[in-house]
Amino acid sequence: MLVKNNYHECLTNLACSIRKYFGLDYKHNTLSYIDELLEAKKPKNIVTILCDGMGSKIIDRVLDENSFLIVNRLKDITTVFPATTVAATTSMMTGLNPVESGMLGWDMYFKDIDKTITTFLNSEKGDLEYKPLQEAIDFKEKHMKTKSIMEEINEKTEYSAYTLFPFGENAYDDLDDMFHIIIEKCNEEGKKYIYAYSTEPDSMMHELGTDCAPVKELILDLNKRIENLCTRIEDTIIFVVADHGHKNITNIDLNEYPDIIECLVRNTSIEPRAVNFFIKNEKKEEFVELFNKYFSNDFELYNKEDIIHSKLFGEGKENEIFRDSLGDYLAIATTDKALLYIGSEILKSHHAGYTEDEIFVPLIVIDRCKK
Repeated sequence: MLVKNNYHECLTNLACSIRKYFGLDYKHNTLSYIDELLEAKKPKNIVTILCDGMGSKIIDRVLDENSFLIVNRLKDITTVFPATTVAATTSMMTGLNPVESGMLGWDMYFKDIDKTITTFLNSEKGDLEYKPLQEAIDFKEKHMKTKSIMEEINEKTEYSAYTLFPFGENAYDDLDDMFHIIIEKCNEEGKKYIYAYSTEPDSMMHELGTDCAPVKELILDLNKRIENLCTRIEDTIIFVVADHGHKNITNIDLNEYPDIIECLVRNTSIEPRAVNFFIKNEKKEEFVELFNKYFSNDFELYNKEDIIHSKLFGEGKENEIFRDSLGDYLAIATTDKALLYIGSEILKSHHAGYTEDEIFVPLIVIDRCKK
């Protein structure tokens, strides 16, 4: 298969450049042009602002050529596969590809406990109460590699690092609070790294679609806020990136295809636009025929061997759970369709497919150094 992600110039490689600047080891090539910038400027602070879902095609449609984020966009790069938050933010936070971290998608099959788990929530897919399972938490702690650059900087170097999330311990209250904390930390003494994550515009686009007025207003507001932030800090390099883009979708309920359902061993996993299928041994040929009959205009179907051989999930040492988490077949969306099964959300826009709207993300670089 043709792998469209550029694993020599993706979020993982940007993360490796940041690792390099703070004296940490790194497992993949860095971005030479980022290394050269950091070496020349030697900023006291590096700030990464990751705006979930704010892909290249979306800002191209919303912002004009004189907008702050467009003017400061160095280039477009790709996200990792799949183009989704679980995989991509983990790569940005660690410098590992999904094949290494084991963080493959929103829903994953955890073989040790024989359950399909919503990865970030630790609950079983289809559980509408989202009850966290201790066995899922234990599985992730045992197998997934998620130790962040920020944790490693604080543990292994004389520098400082901060992680800003709108959830969990020490969560920021809103975007105003997030930007206030960034300014406050940048003005403190000492070399440091700040990673700030915003759930928007992803959350709004899932609910309303990509092209509605509220989404456009939100992106315009982010552009204005980030420009204002950059006037208030010095001796800092700011990276603004996204984990993936978005595409308006048409949802297809697999329950309407009982002959397909009859072939399944368990629930689908990974993503509705990158769908993992575990198939009964005696039904594999039938499944391929049926799937292609119904969905070949909208999805490319690959078997497990294709996926492993192609290195679709990136280069690197395979996580010990990687192959067990892969189904017998993976269907990747090439148009606007999404396949829903037990526990899948009905959304207006989604990601993880293989369109340019989803896989290209902006690498925006703002230089606030006087050197």
